Amino acid sequence: MNLLECARLEDMNSSHLEMVLNWRNQEHIRSVMFHDWVISLEEHRMWFDKIKKDERIIVKIFYLENVPVGVVNFTNIDFENSKCSWGFYVGDQNAPKGSGTLMGYLALNFVFEELNIRKLCAEIISFNERSIRYHQRLGFKTEGVLREHVLKNKQYADVILMALFNKEWKEQKSIIQHMIEGMRA
Repeated sequence: MNLLECARLEDMNSSHLEMVLNWRNQEHIRSVMFHDWVISLEEHRMWFDKIKKDERIIVKIFYLENVPVGVVNFTNIDFENSKCSWGFYVGDQNAPKGSGTLMGYLALNFVFEELNIRKLCAEIISFNERSIRYHQRLGFKTEGVLREHVLKNKQYADVILMALFNKEWKEQKSIIQHMIEGMRA
């Protein structure tokens, strides 16, 4: 079976709150976030209440074979300039290899084809080489570096600015689709 047929994105709702919080508080996820403290349930609920009211934020849960395995969010949605930023992670440590690529494919289709955004931006802490490679594989290009921008592990780290344009995604999409088709469900 084609993996794309058993994968989907759904709007996050309150039933996902504790699961997403548990994912977000895992050390391997927290360590590469701008804010890396353990988040309390109360903080998490306040965040969710705030984003529900903010039309510039969309949060989706990534399902694979009807099992929630990750989360992707689009922030700073600016329809006037047709751009936004994104963040994501695969939270289920038992998710099959390639889940991140599949989630990225669905997310990029959503932002470029459903929201019709022109430019998707990403900010990645420089030591997160895995995320930088992931973005490059999806077609993102480096636009700049914010030098010594965030305090991580008691020293300042650079932040890499990357972006993908809708027109570039149209070219990259079939390459990613072929990669996904090579994976097994």
